[in-house]
Amino acid sequence: MAKIVRVGVTFPPELLEDLDKVVSDMGYKSRSKAIHDNVRAFVNEHKWLADVKGRKVGSITMIFNHKTRRVEVDLTDTQHQFESVICASMHVHISKDKCLETIAVIGEAEKIKRLVEKLKARRGVEQVRLNIFSA
Repeated sequence: MAKIVRVGVTFPPELLEDLDKVVSDMGYKSRSKAIHDNVRAFVNEHKWLADVKGRKVGSITMIFNHKTRRVEVDLTDTQHQFESVICASMHVHISKDKCLETIAVIGEAEKIKRLVEKLKARRGVEQVRLNIFSA
């Protein structure tokens, strides 16, 4: 069995309350397991950003305010610039102002990284999340 190391973490009370609710809602047996899973995802994402080589597959999910001037045109133009790595996309209206878009990608890691950076830089884009795996 691998050695387990105990660490201490401090949280503002309201964040700890939110964490406990999520831990309970998701059926985790402990805070530790929930934090462990999320730290692993965080580390993996940053490892990928440091080593953007090779063929990757994954998805890019973003939330944007569709009332922002030209945001949909800009996002479409950006996606056309990266059609060599985009396989498919899905657009969902989540409120009168907000949309969610998920883009399936496969191809060279460096190009996928550039696509994510361009999407994040677009005015009106509020969140971008990348899920990436080696192909």
